[in-house]
Amino acid sequence: MNPRVKKVTPLDGYKLHLEFSNGEVGIYDCTHLLDFGVFQELKNVDYFKRATVIGGTVAWPNEQDICPDTLYLDSVKSARQSA
Repeated sequence: MNPRVKKVTPLDGYKLHLEFSNGEVGIYDCTHLLDFGVFQELKNVDYFKRATVIGGTVAWPNEQDICPDTLYLDSVKSARQSA
């Protein structure tokens, strides 16, 4: 099983700064989701910024969420955070 999301910070440009349970951090770009079904609501920047961590993944108030494995595997990783 891949690490799960511990913390999310929405960034400009529909990106998410993610901190994972193994100490890694990454940036996940959501722009490819914005024209797809339920994710179209994320085009509203104020709504996008309401991202939160629920059950180890990123979710929004109207029940949009992104698979935690996708977030981990497809995010661009940077330096590990100190524990």
